[in-house]
Amino acid sequence: MAVTGIGGFFFRAKDPDALGAWYAHHLGVGGPPYGQWETQAGTSVFSPFKADTDYFAVDRPWMLNFRVDDLDRLCDSLTAAGIDVIRDPAWDAPGVGRFVRIHDPEGNPIELWEPSVAG
Repeated sequence: MAVTGIGGFFFRAKDPDALGAWYAHHLGVGGPPYGQWETQAGTSVFSPFKADTDYFAVDRPWMLNFRVDDLDRLCDSLTAAGIDVIRDPAWDAPGVGRFVRIHDPEGNPIELWEPSVAG
């Protein structure tokens, strides 16, 4: 017996309805009913970090990571919507993929990951 995948991600928000709408509109995540959306099977990482990590903001206890299939197109869309997209080539890893960071309207960090294509 083992866990077969992530069943949900639940967190507090100052304005849950507005934040849910932001995620649905800009990232295609969630939506009625109950914030559900269908995902594609693929790698998920579950990795606790040291309490003093600088991989993400020290004032945040977590960072959400989403797999994406066209990072450049999504970044263009986010930028056009006025969302700051942070790129650092040091985050990219051959054989793993490319990464960028954004923040939701409540300041929560989100990492967007386009996995490398095996070839």
